[in-house]
Amino acid sequence: MRSPQQRIGLTQTQRLALNTSLQASIAILRTDAAGLTRYLEEQAAENPHLRLEPPPQPALQDWLPRWANVLGGTSGGLGLAAETADTSPSLMAHVMGEIEAMKFAPNDLKIAIALAEVLEPSGWLGAELRQVVAETRATQAEVEAVLHRLQQMEPTGIFARNLAECLRLQAIEAGVLDREMAAVLAHLDLLATGDLGRLAKACHIPEAAVLQRFRAIRSMNPKPGAQFASISAAQMREPDLVVKATANGWSIALNRSALPTLRVTKSDAGSAAGLTQAKAIERMVEARNTTLLLVGREILARQQEAIRLGPVGLAPMTMADLAEALGFHESTISRVVAGASLDSPRGTWWLRQMFSPALGGNGQPLISAAAMRGRLARLVAAENPARPLSDEALAMALTIDTGVTIARRTVAKYREAEGIPVASRRKRKPVLPRMGRKGRAEG
Repeated sequence: MRSPQQRIGLTQTQRLALNTSLQASIAILRTDAAGLTRYLEEQAAENPHLRLEPPPQPALQDWLPRWANVLGGTSGGLGLAAETADTSPSLMAHVMGEIEAMKFAPNDLKIAIALAEVLEPSGWLGAELRQVVAETRATQAEVEAVLHRLQQMEPTGIFARNLAECLRLQAIEAGVLDREMAAVLAHLDLLATGDLGRLAKACHIPEAAVLQRFRAIRSMNPKPGAQFASISAAQMREPDLVVKATANGWSIALNRSALPTLRVTKSDAGSAAGLTQAKAIERMVEARNTTLLLVGREILARQQEAIRLGPVGLAPMTMADLAEALGFHESTISRVVAGASLDSPRGTWWLRQMFSPALGGNGQPLISAAAMRGRLARLVAAENPARPLSDEALAMALTIDTGVTIARRTVAKYREAEGIPVASRRKRKPVLPRMGRKGRAEG
């Protein structure tokens, strides 16, 4: 029996190794403003050559675009299309699920459903409590008690009776509702005008205290129900990009108040290698910001109707389309939009969710899948709640509406993605007509 023989051979393999600098560049490119701030704070703590300055504090009139048309005098030069009159079916599904989990007693359950039926797309109540009292034949105290329980529901601010109450609920959750905050919330009309001196005098607090409360209010969500739109960003934070309406159209810019200012200064406490690393980080951050703004501008150029109309206005768009237009690799686009958000007059949107493939073609009109889901949500919101539409009926209605043939199973998939229950679970008895802001019924 032969003993095993050892042989020595040469083989050639290829491996891609990412150096530390390239890894950091990729990480910075795909990091949102909050994550990038944390990263820079960590680097500045270790590298004496890096110095961070706090982001510029917003002035009293520097509202985020999400506040347009909420406070008087804060809207831009372009008029927005009216929001859907009917509550989002995703919002209603969420609310009814939460009500079921709260295990109300029968009489209180009737009140809770009546209050849910008059929710507006913003998440605010669209009717006076006295109307719910009359409809349910309950007492004012009973309705208020149920309302108080419903206001504990997430997202905070839902079931508020007005903007001030919506913000008050969020201030309580954040632990910032002190005497000064309560005074500012009681004078939202003055806060909207930007008259700092007059507001401080009315609140009997220093101007610096007014500015501090304003900055806390600015980060809140004036329309908590709007986050149930299919492309809305749910969490509250400073957005990476801001889109505003101007007299010349839409403009987009980096949100400078979301990031600290990074400066590289030579320090005797640091090494030459540390200085080189600091300069490299500075270049990577500049490249990240430049690339994000370029991508944001291209998205805005292609999706102006979505900014104006909401999800139903989304045009077909892929990352490959943007990569070709900007001369980037598709992976670069993917990294840039990962976790990045855009604040607009219609709320805060995830950039990644503004991409959607095309439906139709071959003689049929082109429409994005996201726009089709938006139209589906509108159909459900406008249906007779006593006779909700089946998936087959929705498919037929969408085909007639868009000119694009859509299968029943596709409608079911979109409906589930939007959080819309099946027809049997959507069936309910209408409680009250929706009331306008001045108490008039809207038909």
